[in-house]
Amino acid sequence: MNSIKKTETDFKDYIKSLGPGLITGASDDDPSGIATYSQAGAGFGMATLWTAWITFPLMAAIQEMCARIGLITGNGLTNIIKTHYSKKLLYVMLVLSFPAITLNIGADIAGMGAVSNLLIPAIPSFVFSILFTGLLMYAIIQYSYKKLAGILKWLCIVLFLYIIVPFLVTKNWIVVLKNTFIPAIHFNREYCEILVAILGTTISPYLFFWQTNMEAENQAHKQTNIVVNKFFLSKMRSDVITGMFFSNVVMFFIILTTGVVLFNAGIHKIDTVDQAAQALKPLAGNLSYLLFAVGVIGTGLLAIPVLAGSLSYILAETFEWKEGLDKKFSEAKGFYITIIISLLIGLLINFTKITPFQALFVTAVVYGITAPVLIGVILHICNNKKIMGDDTNGTLSNILGMATFVLMSVAAIALLYFQFN
Repeated sequence: MNSIKKTETDFKDYIKSLGPGLITGASDDDPSGIATYSQAGAGFGMATLWTAWITFPLMAAIQEMCARIGLITGNGLTNIIKTHYSKKLLYVMLVLSFPAITLNIGADIAGMGAVSNLLIPAIPSFVFSILFTGLLMYAIIQYSYKKLAGILKWLCIVLFLYIIVPFLVTKNWIVVLKNTFIPAIHFNREYCEILVAILGTTISPYLFFWQTNMEAENQAHKQTNIVVNKFFLSKMRSDVITGMFFSNVVMFFIILTTGVVLFNAGIHKIDTVDQAAQALKPLAGNLSYLLFAVGVIGTGLLAIPVLAGSLSYILAETFEWKEGLDKKFSEAKGFYITIIISLLIGLLINFTKITPFQALFVTAVVYGITAPVLIGVILHICNNKKIMGDDTNGTLSNILGMATFVLMSVAAIALLYFQFN
């Protein structure tokens, strides 16, 4: 009985410890990410399933470094770059981040609106987009950090829908396992482009800023004036690893679903999440379609606050505005106005000639260019004793970090090559 109680207590403590890392990982599977994974499955079947276990350790390593920076220094990534590195680097990151993140927000809002219209055709998609934007704006401004973090944490549950869907369709599990553990490489432009897109979607720069700031803010909320020790670092790592693992599992099952259903049905081109959901309906049944569509809405509600919050933290720390989701609007006007503007621009993109596919394309290019630079900076920070003290990178962190830097650099070069050739 004592061992059972201890197990229950340990599990409850583990669930309570989940926070910034889980939210960061789950928000990575936003409607834009779902569109990318659906493109991979529809275009190449199960041939890209192996990317899930490749990207997991790389994501976990970089996000753990970002979380450690926030935990140890109590500052966001922007503050660290501004204090210890060239301001030119910071301004370049800012100039590139604003359009990329707002376009990402716009694509996510459009995806949520389009999928909602599929579920309730009587209401136009733009009406849903406006409603979702208003709802998110109200929640971010009105709710305290603790309440908002709790809401985002529970929204992570919606991602389990994507784990359920593949079990509702017929598949050969032997073939699934083969494609999971034996990489199938196709030496053509289309396959290389989707690999680059998957990397850009899973290892996105805005997540670096969000993870660092959330860890710093979370620590300030829960452990004020308490020295960070191995216990806190261990809890942080557990949180980050769980979040990144969860993110990659969801990616795996989305590729699996679309790879089994859409690819085998001859549907090889998917540009938006609503196209993926609509294509599933006659092929996989109403339940699969419904779960897939509801999942898009839930992930949008989870990811958009992360996207807008990341941009707001970058601007607030760059221009030394008061910041923080724990502050009221009157206490951090610049911080919240940035969130409002980014959401409104994202919404307005839906009323222009810019398609969600074009928005995702531009976002992927910018993320692809900025990610290697930021990863290099993060690696340098985490090996700088003046900043990190005794909590610098270990050997494994540096190996995985360098592997991520090299892979993302190659991906960025490949991305630029494919666009100009």
